[in-house]
Amino acid sequence: MYEVIVPKNARPVDSNFGAPLEPIGNPLTAGVGPGAWADRADRPDLTIKGAARIVPMRVATDFFVAHQDPDPRGLDVMGMDGAIGGKVVDLWVDRSEPCLRYVEMEVTGGGRRLIPVPFLRIPRAKGWFPLMTPGPSASHVQLDVLKAGDFAGIPQTKNPDGVTLLEEDKICAYFGAGSLYNSDLRYGPLV
Repeated sequence: MYEVIVPKNARPVDSNFGAPLEPIGNPLTAGVGPGAWADRADRPDLTIKGAARIVPMRVATDFFVAHQDPDPRGLDVMGMDGAIGGKVVDLWVDRSEPCLRYVEMEVTGGGRRLIPVPFLRIPRAKGWFPLMTPGPSASHVQLDVLKAGDFAGIPQTKNPDGVTLLEEDKICAYFGAGSLYNSDLRYGPLV
């Protein structure tokens, strides 16, 4: 006979063997489903030269935003509920694969949090990046998986100028959980 192992923060949706799990408590921090993370090393990923790989542009001073691209620094961050919950203060780049990885946000009420770029819609002159559909305003970046009230719960980094592998997994898991559990249109039966 098989033993069913269920995490402490989840329960099966019914009694059938192999039933999907639903989170208990706050689904954004329960660590199940799209909000699950791996217990990776709690140290930064390093470049081939031994420097921290993912850092803010205030540290990686040789990086810049190309004049053809939008620079979201200074823009408000709007949640899926239409409320403003913070302001973009810096951009985090990957030194090994030159690209933008995170947007750093100053949360309304205090504290800084990282937002993975794939979860954002950043305005540009001819639409929104990356979806390129018309947006309501160029005064904010749009986050469609979290409500403004959820911003303060985004896991923080221990180091203001770096992120560990474990912290990256937990941050991305928080947004992954929001992408499913923060809307009745995405979670539950559609009948």
